[in-house]
Amino acid sequence: MDSLLTYISIAAMMVIMPGADTMLLIKNTLSYGTKAGRFTVLGMATGLTFWTLIAILGLSVVIANSVILFNIIKYLGAAYLIYLGIKSFLTKSIFSSLEELQTKEDNPTENTSQHHKDSFFQAMLSNILNPKTVIVYITIMPQFINLNGNVNQQLILLALILTVLAVLWFLFLAYVIDYAKKWLTNSKFQKVFQKSTALILVGFGIKTAI
Repeated sequence: MDSLLTYISIAAMMVIMPGADTMLLIKNTLSYGTKAGRFTVLGMATGLTFWTLIAILGLSVVIANSVILFNIIKYLGAAYLIYLGIKSFLTKSIFSSLEELQTKEDNPTENTSQHHKDSFFQAMLSNILNPKTVIVYITIMPQFINLNGNVNQQLILLALILTVLAVLWFLFLAYVIDYAKKWLTNSKFQKVFQKSTALILVGFGIKTAI
């Protein structure tokens, strides 16, 4: 029980620590509304589920021990984050007015649906192409697995805990961001925030690559 509580504490700190997922959630929630934020969280959870299946199949260790495969994932992930950052930076305005956002949420359109899909796939790909996720599964989780028990069952439990913590935290964060949106309507602030978020995403991409 003590080891499980320790793992939960470590997993919670990893989830709360700001990273690319946080930047994506902020960008999508402020740009397209709370529902887009929820789709972003769903994408994150899907990405973590993907790596859970990979780990159960034993492929995460193979990937981590293969310099070529690991580097492919690392550089693809870095390139994708840089792409998202540049795309956001070059966009004239990713913010909608509060009235327009409310109208879109009350009357869904095909364009709004596309924003939700984009939010989902951005978060999913960001997690799938994140080499840090591989490291979590092969360095941190194994320390809390009893080799005398069912390894796969324990791995699923640990991964489920990580995913649940991530979903709860980012859903809460999306709510806070949406609540604070009414104070973020200043056009100058929006422009600075958008460019800053874009640069941070590019920074995370470069950090991932090096």
